[in-house]
Amino acid sequence: MADSAKFLETVKTGYTFKGECFKIGGGMLDGASVSGADVLIPLKTMNRHGLIAGATGTGKTKTLQVLAEGLSDASVPVLLMDIKGDLSGVAAAGTVNDRITERCQKLSLEYKPSAYPVELLTLSNQKGARLRATVSEFGPVLLSKILGLNDTQGGFVAMIFKYCDDKKLPLLDLKDFIKVLQFVSDEGKAELEKDYGKISTTSTGTILRKVIELQQQGADVFFGEKSFEVDDLMRISDDGRGMISIVRVTDLQDRPKLFSTFMLQLLAELYATCPEEGDMDKPKLVMFIDEAHLIFQEANDALLQQIETIIKLIRSKGIGIYFCTQNPMDVPASVLAQLGLKVQHALRAFTAADRKVIKQTAENYPETDFYKTEDLITQLGTGEALVTILNEKGIPTPLVHCMVRPPQSRMDILEETEIDTLVGKSKLAAKYNQVIDSHSAYEILTGKLEDAARRDEEDKQKEAEEKEEKKATTGKKEKGFFDNPTVKSMTRTAGNTIVRTLLGVLGLGGRGRRKSLF
Repeated sequence: MADSAKFLETVKTGYTFKGECFKIGGGMLDGASVSGADVLIPLKTMNRHGLIAGATGTGKTKTLQVLAEGLSDASVPVLLMDIKGDLSGVAAAGTVNDRITERCQKLSLEYKPSAYPVELLTLSNQKGARLRATVSEFGPVLLSKILGLNDTQGGFVAMIFKYCDDKKLPLLDLKDFIKVLQFVSDEGKAELEKDYGKISTTSTGTILRKVIELQQQGADVFFGEKSFEVDDLMRISDDGRGMISIVRVTDLQDRPKLFSTFMLQLLAELYATCPEEGDMDKPKLVMFIDEAHLIFQEANDALLQQIETIIKLIRSKGIGIYFCTQNPMDVPASVLAQLGLKVQHALRAFTAADRKVIKQTAENYPETDFYKTEDLITQLGTGEALVTILNEKGIPTPLVHCMVRPPQSRMDILEETEIDTLVGKSKLAAKYNQVIDSHSAYEILTGKLEDAARRDEEDKQKEAEEKEEKKATTGKKEKGFFDNPTVKSMTRTAGNTIVRTLLGVLGLGGRGRRKSLF
């Protein structure tokens, strides 16, 4: 009983905040819920990023859903990366059952089914408002890092961007970039080298192969117009709640490079667009990235460094980023060190490697007198987690074994008819789903090459005609000279004279001599 009272006092002291906060669950000790040990999340520190980790089926997605609901109720916009396709239910009200009722009683909560304001977004041809960005918006540095280019190749990409800027060649989609690469490797090589320096055919070939690899993962759908405006992610619904934007990326599980490309561009765009805010009472936007290992598994060192840099700096813009993954070791240590809120669901120890991971995970949490963390991680039930956050002073709160509250929205996906209705009413879908193919580098260079080819053909045809005309004129002159009557008469006279002369020489020139011969 003494331990229980001490535990309750520790939780109340550690989780009492001056600013606005919301409840995600209640503390547990020795496997039982402790009344009054509320686990609260302060909005002020939600821009300090976080991690939701745990094995499959332990309740990570539902915890993510609870956090999204609490933020939306506090008028904070939320962005969810739905890679498994199980988050769309946030748009529909939940239903009461015995398990939910029992859990709410333990947590001293009243369950209020509620549908939340949702906007469905997509990177592909799925239903929802299209997310796109132009190649120019990526810029040479970010594009080079995504493609995994070396310094020499990256310098050449920067040269191409400069050339396109100077020649007014808009780079909107990948076919624009590919066309420029092909042009400067062939017809435009002399022009480029004259103004910007020597280029390497090997480099252009390597870059082209890298771009085609990205293209094969479906990047053609993402690169282009109309570019998505990040302000549309920070909307408040008509009832004052934060809009929950769900990016449906269920078809990108086997295309991790495209997913990491999109995520890095989005983070870079948010960082470049949003002004510095300093300390805010609540964040401007909170992003949850489900199956976060997909971002990191295909990322090279340069890309990881870029992600780490943005995560370190973007918190001052009032933006929080939360990674949701099965194994906390999926997140690089440099990124993991930046995460203030940690929600650790159960891990399973089936192998020696699993036990090693569990031990390392336990060492990442604050020490506590109430639990043996390494053992408890493997014993957590579904919907239970170890929780620690940063308080308003930036100090980690005590580690708490928490029973997470049930989501108030549907814990299942939307039906196709419900998705159709949601997208049909969407203002963003009407704004972004129109396909635009502006006059850009591809069309300009194609027209330029076609004009050059047409001029070459015309020059060849003209040269052939002039040659034929000259030949015809020469033949006519020769023929006309010998058809002249005077020339003909002179020719006959000269011929007769020559014949008579020859006959005279032979002694056959006169009539009498011809007679004497006989």
